Amino acid sequence: MRRHRHQNHNQDSGDINLTPMLDIIFIMLIFFIVTTSFVKEAGIEVHRPSAQTAERQERGNIIVAIRANGETWIDKRPVDIRAVRAVIARLRAENPLGTVVIAADRDAKIEVLTRVMDQIRLAGVSDMAIAATAEPR
Repeated sequence: MRRHRHQNHNQDSGDINLTPMLDIIFIMLIFFIVTTSFVKEAGIEVHRPSAQTAERQERGNIIVAIRANGETWIDKRPVDIRAVRAVIARLRAENPLGTVVIAADRDAKIEVLTRVMDQIRLAGVSDMAIAATAEPR
């Protein structure tokens, strides 16, 4: 009788232990969440000017939008021009490899664009781009 119970016990131990596989899946999930870079949207629609030499920017993670009336938006919130430097410095600290893209409305004043660019440079960012719509060549 004992042999019979012992044989059943050996047959039950043939199950596959899924715990190590689940551990690996959770570790991979955490890895992908941590390494994903999220694009910071400006939060408003801007009518960009067109340019024949416009190129696609793949790593534009910080988008600064300037409306035709001079409003500046970063990360879906209006920002005073004097506060652009601090906001860009904070966002750049979160994502040091990302570039800053300025999406200025085609009717925005050059003075506002220049002041925003100055604030971005004062925040320590030298690699910025101005968004434009590509014209057909």
